Amino acid sequence: MNFRHLHYFWRVARLGAVGAAARELHLTPQTLSGQVRLLEAALGRTLFRKAGRQLELTDDGRTALRFADAIFSLGGELEDRFRAGRAGSDVIEFRVGVTEAVPKSLAYRLLEPATRAGDAVRIHNLSGKAVALLGELVAHRLDLVVSDAPMPPGTGLKAFNHRLGQSGVSFFAAPGLRRRFRRRFPQVLQDMPLLVPGAETAVAERLRRWLEARDLRPNIAGAFDDSALMKAFGQGGQGAFIAPTAIEADVARRYGVTCIGRSDEIIEEFYAISIERRIHHPCVALVSEGARTSLSA
Repeated sequence: MNFRHLHYFWRVARLGAVGAAARELHLTPQTLSGQVRLLEAALGRTLFRKAGRQLELTDDGRTALRFADAIFSLGGELEDRFRAGRAGSDVIEFRVGVTEAVPKSLAYRLLEPATRAGDAVRIHNLSGKAVALLGELVAHRLDLVVSDAPMPPGTGLKAFNHRLGQSGVSFFAAPGLRRRFRRRFPQVLQDMPLLVPGAETAVAERLRRWLEARDLRPNIAGAFDDSALMKAFGQGGQGAFIAPTAIEADVARRYGVTCIGRSDEIIEEFYAISIERRIHHPCVALVSEGARTSLSA
């Protein structure tokens, strides 16, 4: 069996499409499809079948994927262990993904302790959707993913959740917007336009339930998966918005907005997701330890 062919199959199966895998691997879709067929011929099994325009795994394909996950996970762990564990003055590479829902100032606060792992720490950061970042993690192109939610069950990915902590939320509004709406919090939200986190974020449902419990029906002026974009619209006076209370002072200073109220009932949780059940990478360990001072337990 050619392990290059197995790797090609693994990327197609994990990305869910030949086109996406071909772009990642810098191959043409025709070449990639041919390489997967060679693997099927070597194994004597059909690994994919067509479902409309999509590909789906056969039972044999799912079995092959479990073995491929184990093979490439172990290979990645070997590489990570030697890269992170070198003695002397070698550079410690720390590759971390941060989901769009995690505020950038909070991400900095969580990741800054990693710089204390040694004199030569090089941090590589990638921001994006949780699904894409988790794919990079299991492919061993990331050491850690910082997210506002744990990895959901049933994904089939071999990774582990490490809870960093939580924070209540604060509500913010640009000064001009606040002057137009003078009612007390939280009743002021009934009249004020509100920018809310997108449905894909973990805090969106908690905010909705909190508003319903108080019979508040604000004018939803926008929904954002990207927390930085939501704050930018809030800075422009397009609506009130929420951010973790742990970074309240940072948000107020950076965006020139005013805190109009707080809630400890709307909880934002944060997780470090790694391929290690027990943390060995020195930077990941420092991030986990440092979160105790940045977030409540």
